[in-house]
Amino acid sequence: MSETNIDTAITPETRIAVLLKNYPELEEILIELSPTFAKLRNPILRKTIAKVANLRQAAQIGDVPLSKLINTLRCAAGLDKDNELEEEDMTEVTSKPEWVEKTTLKTTFDAREMIESGGHPLTRVMEDLDNMADNESYRLITPFLPAPLIDVGKSRGFQTWSEEDNDNQFSTYFARMLG
Repeated sequence: MSETNIDTAITPETRIAVLLKNYPELEEILIELSPTFAKLRNPILRKTIAKVANLRQAAQIGDVPLSKLINTLRCAAGLDKDNELEEEDMTEVTSKPEWVEKTTLKTTFDAREMIESGGHPLTRVMEDLDNMADNESYRLITPFLPAPLIDVGKSRGFQTWSEEDNDNQFSTYFARMLG
């Protein structure tokens, strides 16, 4: 079995920026797996989103099974095939949960312009969420599924749900965990 340096390992927690720094040739493989990843060619998004998003989140964003993403990248990089990732249960709620309808929408923040200009909405969104009461919800509009931001919201006790409104717009709802 070959030893893999932790900096060059490809795992679900590998950041996209680290992956592409160590394996620049994998950019085309990512794009082949999901056209959504073509956005990585945008230097502004590359500097912002790629630094915070890991491959687990990228699989969600690109709608690619995590095991397929990791195993394809490992194979293309010539890494140990004995360590193939098994398919995880990625069952998600696809219909709108009750809490979205039962809460009062307090704020809608359209972050598309901020993201396209190289900004990251994390600080603004977390400040907004910190000012919410129970039974209030928050709608975030982005040009892609904001998986890293969703993870932060969940880690702070918020329920989340996302839907794709059209090809270039996602709405992600946040609410405090209710009773």
